[in-house]
Parts: sequence; structure tokens; C-alpha cells
Amino acid sequence: MPEIKCNECREIAQPLDWRCQSCGGSLDLVDLPAFNPSSIHSDDFSLWRYRAMLPLERRFSLGEGLTPLVPVELDGARFQAKLEYLNPTGSFKDRGTSTVLNHLAAHGATEVIDNSSGNAGASLAAFAGIAGMSATVFVPAATAVESKKRLIRSFGGVIIESHDYLADVYAAAAKTTYASHAWSPYFVLGQQTAAWETWEQLERRAPDAVATPVGHGGLFLGFYRGFQALQDAGLIEKLPRMIAVQSAGVDPVVCGWESGSLMPSQIKPGPSIADGILVDTPVRGAQILRALYDSEGFALRVDNAAIEAAQQSMHTRGFMIEATSAVTAAALPQIRERIGEEAVLVIAFTGSGLKNLSAAPSPE
Repeated sequence: MPEIKCNECREIAQPLDWRCQSCGGSLDLVDLPAFNPSSIHSDDFSLWRYRAMLPLERRFSLGEGLTPLVPVELDGARFQAKLEYLNPTGSFKDRGTSTVLNHLAAHGATEVIDNSSGNAGASLAAFAGIAGMSATVFVPAATAVESKKRLIRSFGGVIIESHDYLADVYAAAAKTTYASHAWSPYFVLGQQTAAWETWEQLERRAPDAVATPVGHGGLFLGFYRGFQALQDAGLIEKLPRMIAVQSAGVDPVVCGWESGSLMPSQIKPGPSIADGILVDTPVRGAQILRALYDSEGFALRVDNAAIEAAQQSMHTRGFMIEATSAVTAAALPQIRERIGEEAVLVIAFTGSGLKNLSAAPSPE
């Protein structure tokens, strides 16, 4: 089994640690298995087709992963849409939640908590249910979407609304298992499978560029590290240019990249309809920026009007995505201006817009 080490002091962590007990730094897995294409289980239509590269036992699954890669054209610009919103609970979070909870279950966890504006909480509640665990989700009292809270409860999760939900969840983490989508290295591990699927779906080639919405950046880093593993295995020559897209209201990574910094900028959050990426201090912000620089990528911001227009355009094309997902489509003109019209571009659609639709009235 690979070791879990602190990114700052390099101390070895314990299996249930969510951050370094010595310095508070973030954790990552080291000495992961090399990517081996001959080890892919081609008859498994989930992310577990890559189980030889995932250093944990599959104890339960909802069939997460292996989402479609679909060609799309928007206002004359072409791209490949990775439909992460078609995961079991309607978001990309299912990849990471599956690997996190399978890891925690192997080490005896029976109660888990997380903090979430919606998607991560729904994913946690669903996977905890099939794992036989109880799940509690701390949500921001001011910004959590009602329909997403209903979804969490429908999966059996308990919700605690808080005006200081980060402080509250950190306090609770001292007493129970924190299955954090922001902190756990196993969450990013699960997201790497999106890169491997994309490589397979493009006939074992890497795209020229990959764009994702970025809050804490789990999917962004998963794509980056997944393609790094393919490069290390000699299966691709060059990493895709990684593109981080944020809302103009909450854009610490964009501001950091624009200033050439190694850390996200400290910002004053403004209004944004992209509720899934309202993160002003990303846990792995330094790693996100390093990935941008290493891959010759870039960071972009889009405003609410552009997000709304892109979301509506995608809806009329049959892609029922939420506003957070639409930030990548909203950035398409800026992306094409930078990478050219012929570059192969993959855009991640991360969350389902069905979660935001008003509930239909009950029949009388």
C-alpha cells in the first residue's frame, strides 16, 4: 500500500488522517502503482476498470465513472464534453467519494462527515448508505441550495446548517471521521480515472487541452495527475494544457495566476450563481497553480451573464447542466482564442441541472 505523506513537512500520516497532525498541511499518496494499460479490466464499465492502479479494495460501488465523451458545437466552436453530471448522484464528486469511502471502510469507519454546498454532500450520503455508514453534512446556512439539501436527505444524510460551517466541521472532525472532498488524497485519486477514461475514449490519445470549473480543484487535479501517470508510463508525449475556470465573483486561482503567484490570491467574494465553486481559499490552491504552470495552462473568469447564457445554450442542446458546469462553456470563446480552433479540447460538465429544478407539484 502507498504511504500518505504531508506535502509540507513530509511526515507520514495515518489512514484516517485528513491533514497533517504536525503542521496542518495537506496530504498526498506517494508511490502509487504505475499505469499499466494491460491491467485495464475492459469488461468493467465503471471507474473500477482501473482498479489495478487504485491501491484500495472495492467493497461497494454505484457504477460511478465511465461517463460519455460527446462532441459538441457551440456558436461554431467545437469541443468534447465529458459528461460528469451523469455519475450516479449527478456530479463528478462520485468518483472521489467512492474511493474515499472504500478506503475509510477498510479502516473501520462507521460514521462520516463532510462540508458541502450540495453535490459533495449528496454523494457522501449516497455512498455512505450503501457502505452501511451514517453521514452528516455541514452546509452553509446562507448559500446552500434547497433542492440539493432535499437530495442529501433523500439519500439518508443528516444536514447541519451553519453560519460558520468550516469551523464547525473542523471541530466535529476531532470526534469522527472527516471524509473531506477538499482534503482527502483519496478523493483526488478517484478523479484521476476521468483522465484515463478520456485517454481511452480518444483512442488512447491525450487532448490538447482540458478545462474544468475550479473550486477546491479536485477534478482539475485529478485530470492533471491522471495524464501525468499516462506520461510517466510513456503512453502520451505531452500533458494537455490545463485550464481552470472560475466565476468572476469568486476567483482566487485566476487572480493568483494573473499575478504569477505560487498561491491563490486573497479575495473578497462577490455574488455568483455558480454555487458549486464558491471557494475563496482552495485547500490545494498551490497545487492547482503549479499544474497550470507545468502544463502551460491558464486560468479564466466568467461573469454571471455569460454563465447563464452558456447554461441555457447547453440546455437547448440537450445537456441539462447546472450553473457551475456552465462556467467552462461560458469560457469557450476565451479558450479558443488562446489555443486555436483546431486544438482538441475537452470540457468537463460537472453537475446536473436537474438538481436545481423546482419540484413538480404532487398529484391530487
